[in-house]
Amino acid sequence: MREIDTSVPNSARTWNFWLGGKDHYPADREAGRTYAQQAPQVFTMARESRKFLVRAVTCAADEYGVRQFLDIGTGLPTADNTHEVAQRVAPEARIVYVDNDPVVLAHAEALLTGTPQGRTEYVEADLRDPERILDEARERLDFGQPIALMLMGILGHIQDGDEAIAIVRRLQGALPSRSLFIHYDGINVSADLTKAQADYDSTGAFPYTLRSPQEIAAYYDGLDLLDPGVVSCPLWRPEPGSSPQPTDVMGGMGRKP
Repeated sequence: MREIDTSVPNSARTWNFWLGGKDHYPADREAGRTYAQQAPQVFTMARESRKFLVRAVTCAADEYGVRQFLDIGTGLPTADNTHEVAQRVAPEARIVYVDNDPVVLAHAEALLTGTPQGRTEYVEADLRDPERILDEARERLDFGQPIALMLMGILGHIQDGDEAIAIVRRLQGALPSRSLFIHYDGINVSADLTKAQADYDSTGAFPYTLRSPQEIAAYYDGLDLLDPGVVSCPLWRPEPGSSPQPTDVMGGMGRKP
């Protein structure tokens, strides 16, 4: 396993800090607090993104009957991981997690637990190598049945926009009909958030590119976009009786024809 450098902020650990988790080091906490001083909405973004994941995975398993999930860019385990949410609805659900972060690798065993009826596995692979991801996934999932492809807060790490689109198209193209694409990423409409992200990137941490709402929406081209479309995550099928307020992270769900 690659050595873990705790002196430089790590995106998975910093995100874990914003989520209220415990898997982070002083460099992550310092970077996370500095970021939040400039853009305090980042705490809301992290937590609303996790709530979006829960609602989207529940919807995929319950409303659309999907029993297979390919979650790329897993991040550190917290509460309500994909396998926990999916297997609450369908204990037989299969989940394949993909990440290449040594920090996440070190915590992989915490992810590799699920229901006896289902299957939960972890693959070490890079989003920039979609062919390897698909090869590994084919060994674990049935590509004759619908699969929910999940890219949650990960495409911003692909700095070139054309490359990000090409990766999305390759992954989507390999999926069978009636598969789902579930995704969110940060957007660049807030000057404070954009400045905070640039300062965070300058620390030596792996950079993340905030994109425009139009660029985010382009990931869903060619899919049947499910209501309410690509929106701020808190506005995507909010819990009844809640009063959600938009924040600077957008997501949605599309279905492959």
